[in-house]
Amino acid sequence: MPIPTEPVGSLPRPTALQQAFAAYDAGKIERVEFEQAQDDACADSIRRMEATGAPIVSDGEQRASSFATYPLTDTLAGTGLAPNLAADGQYFAIFTDGHHRQLPRLTGGPFRYQTFAADYLKKSIRYATKPMKQAVIAPSMLALLYPLDGEVPGYSREQFLADLCDECEKDIRQAFAAGAKRVSIDFTEGRLACRNDPNNAWTGRGMLGHFIQLNNRVLDRFSAAERRNIGIHTCPGGDCDATHSADVDYAELLPSMFKMNAGYFLIQLASEPDKERVYAMIGRYLRKDANGVPQVAFIGVINPQNPRVETPEEVQADLLLAARHIPKEQLGSTDDCGFSPFSIDVKPKHGSPDLARDIAFEKIAARVQGTERAAAELGL
Repeated sequence: MPIPTEPVGSLPRPTALQQAFAAYDAGKIERVEFEQAQDDACADSIRRMEATGAPIVSDGEQRASSFATYPLTDTLAGTGLAPNLAADGQYFAIFTDGHHRQLPRLTGGPFRYQTFAADYLKKSIRYATKPMKQAVIAPSMLALLYPLDGEVPGYSREQFLADLCDECEKDIRQAFAAGAKRVSIDFTEGRLACRNDPNNAWTGRGMLGHFIQLNNRVLDRFSAAERRNIGIHTCPGGDCDATHSADVDYAELLPSMFKMNAGYFLIQLASEPDKERVYAMIGRYLRKDANGVPQVAFIGVINPQNPRVETPEEVQADLLLAARHIPKEQLGSTDDCGFSPFSIDVKPKHGSPDLARDIAFEKIAARVQGTERAAAELGL
């Protein structure tokens, strides 16, 4: 496709899979039955995403506890928590509807992943006939496992960060080795870092610069050719049809975000009130040379938090407007966010996870069709 298009990562888990997560937590089913439910959902996700005409697909992260915690625990309730972690970590985010999501707390070293994204991809790729992408978590998110103040006895912050970068590099390299064509790094904490929420201690500490530097510590371990296929995803959160930082002006994030030496960026935009203003900012800060790689901006043209299905014509119009500000060769399309980044999500605005799942594939089809139309009109 002349204008590239790809998903962010997650899809709503079907009700049957969410029930399997709960049953596994409660000890009512064995691991083999739990993994079969995950496998069935992955196969269905790939089949239905390929049917939309999407040129690159994912398994919808159906096996992951969440986009952020998959390396650390099998379920959101903490079943299978990795060593040297406790369940009572700090909040990652507090959402607009009042609910929150919590990270584990580091209790000692060394820090190691329990599960790599490639472990899931190896099981799913056999179902795909099209190229697959894999989303991974950013080191900047997992840096929040370490206490904000003080040090873990016998395990300094810098040693933790060194181990963390090693694990994040392995996560990306193993995903490519398992067959991923593209790997995108989830960086939803970037926009949240620009907030000062008195109920969420880490957000008021000006951590964005530190996050950018930490992510570049990992990105800079890859060649320019490799980084062409390594992306960064930013959004204001998306969980239970709510967000955590949509009120943060992109002007506080974008100038710093494009300093990361990634080859492409997946940027929430469909739900922005003034899209053209943000398109202009992207055009201003997007780099033609990020240490040897031209950056590509995949603009969000689909809002996963809204059950209304966008039309191909709306997608086309967004891309044509964006092309006034972003060079055509640096333009792509995507969804604003994963459709359900956390494994337990009842999708309240949609009515049910199963209905939300059906809607997600309709939205993806609209993205693909609208992108094709925009490419044709732009003469690509």
